[in-house]
Amino acid sequence: MQLSFAGTLMELFVDLMGPVFQILSARFGIRFVLILGSIIMVLGLELASLSTEIWHVYLTQGVLFGSGASLLYVAAMSVPAQWFSKRRGLALGIVSSGAGIGGVVLPFVQTAVNNTLGIAWAYRVIGFICLAGNILICILVREKYPGHKKGVKTVDEEVQTQSSKKASMREIFDFTILKDVNYLMWVISTMVSVMGYFVPFFFLPSYVTQHLGLSSEDASAITAVMAASTTVGRISIGYIADRIGRMNALIICNIISGLSSFLIWVFAYDYNTMMAFAVVFGLVCSIYFSSMSTITATIVGIDRFPTGLSVLLMTNMVPVWGPSIASAVEARLYNTEPYFSYKMFTGVTFLLGGLILFALKIKMTKSFMSKI
Repeated sequence: MQLSFAGTLMELFVDLMGPVFQILSARFGIRFVLILGSIIMVLGLELASLSTEIWHVYLTQGVLFGSGASLLYVAAMSVPAQWFSKRRGLALGIVSSGAGIGGVVLPFVQTAVNNTLGIAWAYRVIGFICLAGNILICILVREKYPGHKKGVKTVDEEVQTQSSKKASMREIFDFTILKDVNYLMWVISTMVSVMGYFVPFFFLPSYVTQHLGLSSEDASAITAVMAASTTVGRISIGYIADRIGRMNALIICNIISGLSSFLIWVFAYDYNTMMAFAVVFGLVCSIYFSSMSTITATIVGIDRFPTGLSVLLMTNMVPVWGPSIASAVEARLYNTEPYFSYKMFTGVTFLLGGLILFALKIKMTKSFMSKI
């Protein structure tokens, strides 16, 4: 339990450092942020390999690695928007799909190194892998518009320059956005739905092994398939989102995610049904992470986009506690079937988040069928 808090702390800092990215990128440019994030990220892993106390892991893997990963993640989601307009959803889907690939490959690498060389070398090897990839990123990634481009007419065109705009502090932190009802509905919908996102990933291995009585290899295979499905989903649904609208795509995916929990996971008592849930849920559960920047820009406009994205990233700290909240509910409902409350929690949060987002769409467009 103590060690798992390092992962929670890492997730918190991934979200917490969003505003810091906005400040640094506005002042120094995205390349500086990429280099700084790479140094902090790799340093966190290498120092974690030297840890002898649990609080060492909290500071290195939790704070340092989480902070560096945050700077790299937000930069990765900002730069493609400068280069793509018509197929931005597909571009962002391809970029964010790397998380799914890492979720499939890195656990096997970590397990192999840990079993042969020990946990310290597992941290070091993962750090070396991150260093190699980050060096390529720092060399190859560049902004399309280093300065502020004038005369841009539309949201899609303006998003291409906003992440590299040398903005003032007032532009970065325009908290009048908190009076925008549309934006508040967007934030609430994301907090609710993303809270359910973490639950299957957190509890699925123990559900498969402890409740269903399957092997740890079966649990690893199901988890790997779910992670691989997120890769396919982010790319394919990004392509679809360019045609039907990003908010429309997110609404549909939230609803399917919730229904998959109610209609598949609730009745999953064998390997094949669990694998079906992993595929369906994995395909649709993570589209939010590749569409949040463009949907935010659509809702709040370009002038308030830096504040909108910063506040949104900070509110993403709330869903990190989703598994803990679900566990508290499970403990209260001790007379129910084990893990049943986790299934209900996942389904309810995704469906409720989707319904709030659908209400926002109707409020903004006054139409059921409009593309947004």
